[in-house]
Amino acid sequence: MEHITLLLAIVVVTALVFDFTNGFHDTANAMATTISTGAMKPKTAVAMSAVLNLVGAFLSVEVAKTISSGLINEDGIKPEVIFAALVGAILWNLLTWLVGLPSSSSHALMGGLVGATIASVGIGGVNGGVVVTKVLIPAVAAPVVAGVAAMLAARLTYKAGSKIDDKTGRKGYRAGQIASAGLVSLAHGTNDAQKTMGIITLALVAGGVLVPGSNPPVWVIVSAGTAIALGTYLGGWRIIRTMGKGLTDLQPQQGFAAQTSAAAVILASSNLGFSLSTTHSCSGAVMGAGLGRKGGVVRWSTATRMFVAWGLTLPAAGLVAAASEFVTQQGDWGVAVVAVFLVASCAAIWLISRRQVVDHTNVNDVDAEGEDEPAGVVTTAIAAVTPPPAGAVTAHASDDLKATIPAPAGETTTPAPAATV
Repeated sequence: MEHITLLLAIVVVTALVFDFTNGFHDTANAMATTISTGAMKPKTAVAMSAVLNLVGAFLSVEVAKTISSGLINEDGIKPEVIFAALVGAILWNLLTWLVGLPSSSSHALMGGLVGATIASVGIGGVNGGVVVTKVLIPAVAAPVVAGVAAMLAARLTYKAGSKIDDKTGRKGYRAGQIASAGLVSLAHGTNDAQKTMGIITLALVAGGVLVPGSNPPVWVIVSAGTAIALGTYLGGWRIIRTMGKGLTDLQPQQGFAAQTSAAAVILASSNLGFSLSTTHSCSGAVMGAGLGRKGGVVRWSTATRMFVAWGLTLPAAGLVAAASEFVTQQGDWGVAVVAVFLVASCAAIWLISRRQVVDHTNVNDVDAEGEDEPAGVVTTAIAAVTPPPAGAVTAHASDDLKATIPAPAGETTTPAPAATV
């Protein structure tokens, strides 16, 4: 019994570490656009997001119940399986954070849980129907729905504010961004904090502390909410830079449209018990809002890297978790080896990240390679059908006219530079 108690303690602590990484990994979902448009100062933004994440953790337990009693069969699952699943999820979170890619913490956890379960009891331990209907389908639908909604909202926003002077409009939409960012943070707490509540509850059921089907105890809700809030306050500045500046250049109107659309999708999914990826929803909304402004573009090379990371999340976390589960099956020494490997890997990733520090002082700096990125197919197509400003056409025509008039005798002419259209 003492061994089980010690192992459960290790699992709970590891789950809270995952929750912490989930917090700083997903801060960008709520605050990237608010920070990039200057609506809020970086440190103030993450502090507000942290508080609202904590509040959101107490609003519902539907997603937690999906994790703890729906995704896998509880019978035969041991605490070692939960530990192995968390190892896979944590390492994937840290690797994608290191390279600044907004991948899904939710799917990392799902992939780890599925991989460890298959390694432990076989594929029969996974509820395939739940995986498809509440994980895979929302994974595909969420960015599409949020993206289309954000694009339409951005166009409507620009149309509605066309008669308002630019300075007044920007000020108003920045205030709207702050409110919508708070809503996204609240939604994130209702969805992502519950995933850790569910995984801890599943571990307690596996260890015989709770009966199957139990709701998360109060101390689990409090600890999970606190862990994700602390991680959010730390700020995942690398991913915030990618979401705020790397995907597209947003104006306050677009930021407001993106955050409002993402929040609506996330809150709806939480009420339905879908284990939705807030990263997918917010990333899709940012791209949609980027295309919602006339002449707006998306940096598709960055988006492509992000899509690849999304596709790799479930299998990558699952493979690491399966390997970890194989080692933990060897007994106490196996659990110790996996724990040491996890700590060493986390330390190595942190040391590598110190070579190029990204924090609140330089989060809005754009890498030179991102600035000079050539236009992709979609961007080129959008630019081709966007009429040029009248001033540019007039200037171009004027230069052409001057070029046809001969210069007076004794004077030389210098060809006028071609206007860029």
